[in-house]
Amino acid sequence: MSRTSHWLALQFEGHRAHLQRVAFRMLGSLGEAEDAVQEAWLRLAGTDADGIDNLGGWLTTVVSRVCLDMLRARKARPEDSIEERPVEAAAAIEPSATPEEEAQLADSVGLALLVVLETLDPAERLAFVLHDMFDIPFDEIASIVGRTPAAARQLASRARRRVQGTSELDAGRVKRQRKVVDAFIAALRAGDIEGLVAVLDPDVVFRADVPGRPGAPAEIRGARAWARGAVAFAQLARTVEPALVDGNVGLVHALRGRLQRVVLFEFGDGDRIRAGHVVTEPGRLASLEIAALP
Repeated sequence: MSRTSHWLALQFEGHRAHLQRVAFRMLGSLGEAEDAVQEAWLRLAGTDADGIDNLGGWLTTVVSRVCLDMLRARKARPEDSIEERPVEAAAAIEPSATPEEEAQLADSVGLALLVVLETLDPAERLAFVLHDMFDIPFDEIASIVGRTPAAARQLASRARRRVQGTSELDAGRVKRQRKVVDAFIAALRAGDIEGLVAVLDPDVVFRADVPGRPGAPAEIRGARAWARGAVAFAQLARTVEPALVDGNVGLVHALRGRLQRVVLFEFGDGDRIRAGHVVTEPGRLASLEIAALP
């Protein structure tokens, strides 16, 4: 590597963490985010960098355009799994994706938010991420999506409504439900049977979709009976997060932003959980209105 190339690689590394954050929020997958960042490096390496006045801005624009293309390709081929997509290698910039890094990034963004972002149109997602998360002006966003600044503003506004949810919410009710659900998650993660019983109605009913038998959920009745069986799933509970589901606080579980299951709750007297339904059937999942909690 020449001295100039080495200097350029060092400059790129100085922006790499920011570019990775941008790409992860765009794509919801650290592996795909690494691919987008790699592509930005390859394009930089093939460009006369002396003509770039603002390297950070230039790289953010390039990564955003690469991510937009990847999102559009994903929409065109929804059957492709991210595990099947090839990883592009670049000799000067090595990928560093690990499960721990991906989990940390997901925690920093919010699992529920990643789920909602996955439902957006690619241009909406880009406009929301760049403006609301990274404070990029709409005139710059407009040049990336090929729209006017006013149209780019509308894209972000539509995305914001999806993220925040369209239902009129009772803030006090949501706060009470969130407190109960937080206690539910904490007890489940700790394998605390008594903690679970404390937030469940004694006659609680939990149902779960049965794979291959839509509309025929399995059922467990009684707080203590359900709690004793549920503690076996403490590890899975570490990868769920509260979210607004059809206007109530529920739980979402996702893999790289792709929704896997949702737990719907009904609340009774004293805001205890009186019923729960674990939804895994794809058609039902697609029909749910999910929004990030305030």
